[in-house]
Amino acid sequence: MSTSTPPATESGNAVGTFRRILLQGRYETLGMISNGEQLVVAVVLPLLALFGLVFTDLLKDVAANPIDAAAPGVLALCVVSTAFTGQGIATGFDRRYGVLRFLSTTPLGRAGLIYGKVMAVLVVLFLQVVVIGGTALLLGWRPAPAGIGWAVALLVLGAAAFTALGLLVAGTVRPEATLAITNLAWVLLAAVGGILFPSTRAPEYLQPIVDLLPSAALGDSLRAALITGTGSVSGILILLAWTIIAGFAATRWFKWN
Repeated sequence: MSTSTPPATESGNAVGTFRRILLQGRYETLGMISNGEQLVVAVVLPLLALFGLVFTDLLKDVAANPIDAAAPGVLALCVVSTAFTGQGIATGFDRRYGVLRFLSTTPLGRAGLIYGKVMAVLVVLFLQVVVIGGTALLLGWRPAPAGIGWAVALLVLGAAAFTALGLLVAGTVRPEATLAITNLAWVLLAAVGGILFPSTRAPEYLQPIVDLLPSAALGDSLRAALITGTGSVSGILILLAWTIIAGFAATRWFKWN
């Protein structure tokens, strides 16, 4: 008497897909936190920036306590470090060595690979918030309770926007160019892009451009949320627009090999 194997159910397929994404996310996360260069960009440099801003007078006109102005900006810097610079460089070299092309042909698929990368970014960002936020609290940071919900939403949306931008760069230019572009952008955005310093500090002739950057939307909105407890609808909308535009562009022009 023969028996036939029942067909796989949709729920079973969904569970299998979710499990593959989790495993890919775990692999991507371990790869990011075990890479010395990425750890420097993700943790060491933001910590140095935090201490540098706290023990100088660079932000004395932004908040009564320098740490209150420094911490939101450094958290914004963490988003750019992980979602844009770190993920962009890793994806660019995975593309060069054929890893992306190979994984995209497995049951994980292209969508699963992208979801795994997004999951890794969020996990690493959470660890950064714990380290940077914990250090800031020890230095006397007291974020406005009313703005914490806004800050969480901004960090997640900022991660989405900069991940999309990182994948767009990594998927359209050579790995060496990705390395140069993402590192240069990290420096410029930190200095005059509204991340560590309010966007109003940018040169006057650059102000109209800076105001529309995702970096300024993230940095200025985080400062407003965590210093005064004020939510920024315009910041949310700018980040959402960048997420949609960069996501569409990455989907359209990303080259897997």
